[in-house]
Amino acid sequence: MTAIALQEPRTEASARERTARTTAAEEPIVPTVAPAAPVGKSGLSSPQATASKSPAASDSPQGGAKAEPEPSKSAAPSKKPPSSSKPSASSWKSIRAVNYPDRYWHLRSGVIQLDRVSSRSGSETREDSTFQVVSGLADSSCYSFRMEDGRYARHQNFRLRVDRNDGSQLFKQDATFCPRRSFHTDAIMLESVNYPGRFLRHKDFVLRLDPMENSRLYWSDTAFRLVDGLA
Repeated sequence: MTAIALQEPRTEASARERTARTTAAEEPIVPTVAPAAPVGKSGLSSPQATASKSPAASDSPQGGAKAEPEPSKSAAPSKKPPSSSKPSASSWKSIRAVNYPDRYWHLRSGVIQLDRVSSRSGSETREDSTFQVVSGLADSSCYSFRMEDGRYARHQNFRLRVDRNDGSQLFKQDATFCPRRSFHTDAIMLESVNYPGRFLRHKDFVLRLDPMENSRLYWSDTAFRLVDGLA
């Protein structure tokens, strides 16, 4: 006897019973070593036009003073913080410290410090704590911070102050800061365009450019939130 076996043909549906899966590694948020301050110097961008100010915002105070030893200079790292998404240019903002949320950048005696300011402060104090965020003078992907009278925040001797734009390359670079992502939600770090590896940091409520450190205190002292302008 001869046995004949019949085999049912494969259906199109059974041939499609396969799925693909992909995974993506998250990009590191911050480096683990402190970079040395390079000396690159370049840039040519100009600021954008003035925009109207937004309404004032109120905040609740907390925190206290603290002292911190001077950071040491270290070797260059293998990674830098990735760029942060930037808010719309030509907007009026106040810059608030993450770890001292009742303190804002505030112009006092020609320099910018971290002072207690609120919507209940005097109009002059609130105006001196409000900046127009414009495209960076030396790099349009970064920020410059302009006051209502036309002066810009710039670093000089690693301290943050305000000055008139003299049109020089040095001024444009000193007045340009690039936003980097912070460990803190909705906060940024601000890196100097002509001293990469140095970030704006408050220390004893003085704002200055400091080399990066791998410490919890450093990540907090360099974290700022751009909020609605107080003026």
